[in-house]
Amino acid sequence: MSAPLADRLRPQSIDEMVGQRHLLGENMPLRNIIQSGYLPNLIFYGPSGTGKTTLARIIAKNTNRKLHHINGTNASTADIKAIVSELDTFAAPNGILLYLDEIQYFNKKQQQSLLEYIESGKITLIASTTENPYFYIYSAVLSRCTVFEFKSVTAEDVVPAVKRAFDFLEKETGTTLVIEDGVCEHIAVACGGDVRKSLNFAELCVLSAPVIDGERKITLENAGSLTMKNTFRYDKFGDEHYDILSAYQKSMRGSDPDAALHYLARLLEAGDMVSAIRRLLVCAAEDVGLAYPQILPIVKSACDIALQVGLPEAAIPLGDAVVLVATAPKSNTGHDGIFAALDDVRKGNYGKIPRQLQNKHFDGEDNPEKGQNYLYPHDFPNRWVKQQYLPDEIKDKKYYEFGDNKTEQAAKEYWKRIKGENL
Repeated sequence: MSAPLADRLRPQSIDEMVGQRHLLGENMPLRNIIQSGYLPNLIFYGPSGTGKTTLARIIAKNTNRKLHHINGTNASTADIKAIVSELDTFAAPNGILLYLDEIQYFNKKQQQSLLEYIESGKITLIASTTENPYFYIYSAVLSRCTVFEFKSVTAEDVVPAVKRAFDFLEKETGTTLVIEDGVCEHIAVACGGDVRKSLNFAELCVLSAPVIDGERKITLENAGSLTMKNTFRYDKFGDEHYDILSAYQKSMRGSDPDAALHYLARLLEAGDMVSAIRRLLVCAAEDVGLAYPQILPIVKSACDIALQVGLPEAAIPLGDAVVLVATAPKSNTGHDGIFAALDDVRKGNYGKIPRQLQNKHFDGEDNPEKGQNYLYPHDFPNRWVKQQYLPDEIKDKKYYEFGDNKTEQAAKEYWKRIKGENL
């Protein structure tokens, strides 16, 4: 079985790489480091298909150290011991360059086993990860490495790579490729900055096109059908997942229905309806809250309908609910109130429950304070009577402040009239 096109066409020099001009352009930091002849320990962080492995291989080719390439998803401590056993032998006279792909899958013990050799310089580490290294890489390893972030490649940058792929495939297959206008641009956009995926889709377009009189016609329709799904990057358990969820909720909170619908669409297209529903419910309570209290049962009902009918029809009630939350008046007074109260409780800032609120039905002979003295509000005008509810230690504490929306201001005026106080 032949290697994927992305491997057969892998760049052999920095100048052949696609994107990452902020790191590899003329006089940019990473390029200067590579060209200096001194290679520190490096961590490459960024989405898949952005050139991390390619650059590691280019670096390895230009060094006189023995290269070992292992993947964190299937490597073990035994693999590291086998590499270490070659140090100071004829197998690796100048030390070892270790390229550790997906380092986030190495546990703390496995990462620690490299420390001594990284420190001494016998092993130079180049590690790559798609996850935030500051969360997933052991701090002692991280402190000995320089982190460089690889960014998603723009569609404009990918287009030349796709054209190069078609030229390569034309020679490799020995057939003439007739490529319809817009095909290369469509593939570049549809693959969301993933160069590897773009090249593999180019190969699929060629393989799926019939040979007629020595020609293969690559049409925009054919390219569109092949790239219909997975047209954007989405890792349900990675940083991209949380970025989309964050943008989704912040768009609703920021009252931008168009952006909120966009991020909802991305979640639904990825099949992640559960996360979309959870954030929608949270946003209705946290960000709309008391400005429009009726929104909670409405949004809950829309979510129940979505779960009952399933995708794709679930998009309709969820779209309605997202627009409703995004365009509703906003108040986070309830949110701020409960978390202020929780903060006090967690810090131990509370006291004994007032006598009149305790669940007392009788008093022992040793209790000097007889009677509960609870005032039942329904026995008083307007169903309210002044009495202390908070413990003595925090009796004047205020957790809730009325918001400036119509609903809360109406409640404020009502209680101001009843209680005769400044609220």
